[in-house]
Amino acid sequence: MSKITLLIHCPDTSGIIASVTSFIYEHKGNIIYIDQYVDIENKIFFMRLEGEFADKTEIPTLRDEFKAEIGDRYNMSWQMYTAGAPLKMAIFVSKYDHCLYDILGRYKSGELDVTIPMIISNHADLRPIADSFNIPFYHVPVLKTKKEEAEAKHLELLQKEKIDLIVLARYMQIIPPNLIRAFPNRIINIHHSFLPAFAGAKPYHMAYKRGVKIIGATSHYVTEELDAGPIIEQDISRISHSHSIKDLILKGRDLEKIVLARGIKLHIARKTLVYNNKTIIFI
Repeated sequence: MSKITLLIHCPDTSGIIASVTSFIYEHKGNIIYIDQYVDIENKIFFMRLEGEFADKTEIPTLRDEFKAEIGDRYNMSWQMYTAGAPLKMAIFVSKYDHCLYDILGRYKSGELDVTIPMIISNHADLRPIADSFNIPFYHVPVLKTKKEEAEAKHLELLQKEKIDLIVLARYMQIIPPNLIRAFPNRIINIHHSFLPAFAGAKPYHMAYKRGVKIIGATSHYVTEELDAGPIIEQDISRISHSHSIKDLILKGRDLEKIVLARGIKLHIARKTLVYNNKTIIFI
């Protein structure tokens, strides 16, 4: 069987669901999942559909016919994905190792349906971790006077391996616009959710002094507006006056690992759809 995943958004109007499902039926497909959502305020329709077709079905032809019969008629933005080879995922990291260990552990256990051709870092500290998992490690320093050289090297490495997805596993550098444009909605970042109130090098110390009652983490797609891209996943943990700064940091790191992993899984399962800096998540 050939399996497809169809992601759609378009102006809302009557008949969309009927037309799409009829198209699948008429092309001898079987719908195994369907979900839809309407943004009432902006009158935008969203849909995610999974379908199965006989092996003899030509997917490129199916795409062409869907465009001509459905996509153009409803002025759709759509993508039809097939269950082909796993996505190629690159990991960017600096010196914090908790997210890196978590991702690689999940990867080794088969929890993440990806391949990881490379780990890139602006420091050499975490090379032994990459070596222990037999993943190529590239140390690309990002110096103030040579940032363009680093950017060029990043793009060279990513394009050479035909990377599909970049994950920033606590990579403590600003991603340059050219790299973001090369991977639109394909760079996932993780950070604590104290922003913008507690920015800087020691947010947990500032939060502790302020007496916050919850801490959280956010995974999101990277845009040129720093830490303001479409949110994929978030979670929180409650704290009290009895928790120390160390407790806050440890709880925060646990949240970062979990929330980043959830964000990666949603992306590779084609369950995210970005529209106007907002992410629709299909569960």
